[in-house]
Amino acid sequence: MPNDFDIAALSYDATFTNSTIGKAQRKQVQKHLKGLLCTKSKQQILELNCGTGEDASYFEKLGHQITATDISNEMLKIAKQKSKNSTSEFKILDIKKIKQIENNKTFDLIFSNFGGFNCLSKKEIKTFFSSVKNILQQNGKLVLVIMPKNTIWEKIYFFFKGDFTKAKRRNTSNAIKANVDGVSVKTWYFNPNEIKNIAYGFSVIKIKPIGLFVPPSYLQKSFLGNKIVISILQKLDHIFELSFLSKYADHYYIEFQKKSDL
Repeated sequence: MPNDFDIAALSYDATFTNSTIGKAQRKQVQKHLKGLLCTKSKQQILELNCGTGEDASYFEKLGHQITATDISNEMLKIAKQKSKNSTSEFKILDIKKIKQIENNKTFDLIFSNFGGFNCLSKKEIKTFFSSVKNILQQNGKLVLVIMPKNTIWEKIYFFFKGDFTKAKRRNTSNAIKANVDGVSVKTWYFNPNEIKNIAYGFSVIKIKPIGLFVPPSYLQKSFLGNKIVISILQKLDHIFELSFLSKYADHYYIEFQKKSDL
């Protein structure tokens, strides 16, 4: 798997981070994070699946202390180049082995963006929630941005391509092979209620759709990637932020708080 994501690192910023779609979806995530990050105190943040470090760089600019992790060494190399803060840490870490991070250091916020969490099976997610409690501060927050099963854009896209099998590909409890910049990655999809039911020891604070109108990044080269079109779709996403719509978006933002009695 590391080699797969090493290959994807070469084009990830061009195909997603710096695209109009990628920027629009990341802006939505940052909007929901604002209440956690705009504080007087410096937050200790652990980022999982940090990719090329765009979010780590954002956290740095707000004055927080970052430990950014990823399974790909090539992703981390690019992330380090974006870093302006010598105190930020960048570490190789497989999210499936998060227990390795347990070294008496705890965090105020643990964060994983844009589907990194979808690399975990349901069984692995249960193990994740059990482990992550030990490295979160009391009342610490966990924020995940996950790909759901019922994404409307995906159904429309494949329907008009005449590929009715792929239009329903996410509606399964089994893993499928998803394309990540030309690399095939084993991927599971989960709606918000499925994650809520697994998250023992955590309270759900907020669930919001990310990319209900702004489309998936594979539509960047279509007219939907046009700046004017994206601007209109962003406004619609801002209006329709209802939690129950989250399972129909490209991703959804789910924010947990560690229960104080654990």
